[in-house]
Amino acid sequence: MGTGQRQFIDWFGDGSVAVVDLALACCAVETEFAVPEQARRLLTPPQGARLVAVVSGTLTDALSGIVKEEIDNLEASFVVSFGACACAGGPYWDAPSVTKGVDQLVAVDRYIAGCPPPPSALNAVLEEVRG
Repeated sequence: MGTGQRQFIDWFGDGSVAVVDLALACCAVETEFAVPEQARRLLTPPQGARLVAVVSGTLTDALSGIVKEEIDNLEASFVVSFGACACAGGPYWDAPSVTKGVDQLVAVDRYIAGCPPPPSALNAVLEEVRG
């Protein structure tokens, strides 16, 4: 998220699903591991692709406005909360600076629980989005 340049991942390499990975902390390793070999990294999404925002890692109150703005500007048609921290604050749920889940900011379409969840769970959800 910190590069300043939004990157889309053409997840299946066929233009059907474009993912923006909002990787905030630990689970970013799992989402990166989930990316299939045929995926392509692009600066613009393929025309007609279903846009998916995947939020992973601990969401702090300090970052919440940036994450919300990124998802709102993306106009994602599907939002995935990946990992215990993104779903509900994880082991840091009681910290005063932690947002208690992405759904406190935006509507979430799928929750993938776990600490960390298996990369295959993300692939299964994206296959579902692909149809």
